[in-house]
Amino acid sequence: MDKNVQDKAWQDGTLGEQPDAKDRLMERARTGEKMENFAIANGDYSHINLVNRTSKTGYQLHNADCYHSDFNHAHCFKLDLSGSSLMKADFSFANLHCANLTGCNLLGTNFKGAKLEHVIWGDYALQEQQANNAKSIDEKLDLYQQAEEVYRNLRLVSEKQGLFEVAGTFFQREMVMRRKQMPLWSINRIISKIVDMFCGYGELPMRVVAFTWSVLISFTFLFFFSGLIYNGEVIAYNAQASFSENVDQLLSCAYFSIVTFTTLGYGDITPTGLSRVLAAIEALFGSFTLALFVVVFVKKMTR
Repeated sequence: MDKNVQDKAWQDGTLGEQPDAKDRLMERARTGEKMENFAIANGDYSHINLVNRTSKTGYQLHNADCYHSDFNHAHCFKLDLSGSSLMKADFSFANLHCANLTGCNLLGTNFKGAKLEHVIWGDYALQEQQANNAKSIDEKLDLYQQAEEVYRNLRLVSEKQGLFEVAGTFFQREMVMRRKQMPLWSINRIISKIVDMFCGYGELPMRVVAFTWSVLISFTFLFFFSGLIYNGEVIAYNAQASFSENVDQLLSCAYFSIVTFTTLGYGDITPTGLSRVLAAIEALFGSFTLALFVVVFVKKMTR
């Protein structure tokens, strides 16, 4: 059968309904040519071998309809399934190592016991991308709910396989999807957004570090212009002083900002006027941020 005619039969679902569809699909894949829009829904492809052993790249099965198909124990090493619908497909105990699942519909997909090391998942679930482009509120909420379910499923599967970094990424996206289902200006949504900004729901400790540096630098300049007291002399910006003298004053303000943030409070430099209010605010930021960093760090290290 001519390849174009054969591919047309795959695309309209004719070959996917045949009893020998699994053998035919393996034979078609071995040609090494891209497979586009194949309709193979509800098919039995268990134990199928779709590994391209003669190349460093895998076979390409793009935009395929694999709805409710059985791929349990399938060999799909480096298989490129990008854009495919894997909704309710069964990939239990399949080898998906290094497979490309970018843009796939993974709602209800069964990955129990599957090998998922180095799978390319893409940045966002398909439902999340669709929700961002949806026009009606009801459609957005439904898609965000589906995306949350997808991320939760992937998180649980990744955790069971010890892929904790990947699981952490899915957990963060899961929480974002949950937040976006809340009323826009509700207290819970605002709190959730703040937690995301500060630490990515406990998955991004570097956000805590970045916030720490932003607070230290910001308050350094605030103290520099509001003024501090050291041995009865004012530490502040002086337009009449030289550049080096102002730099020295700025470094003193940086020192005070650090000891205030960490609540050490040596007492050698003291705030005055507006600086007293600023010092109190920075001390509160410091107490909260240091505690948050410890929690996030311990969570990441004890997984």
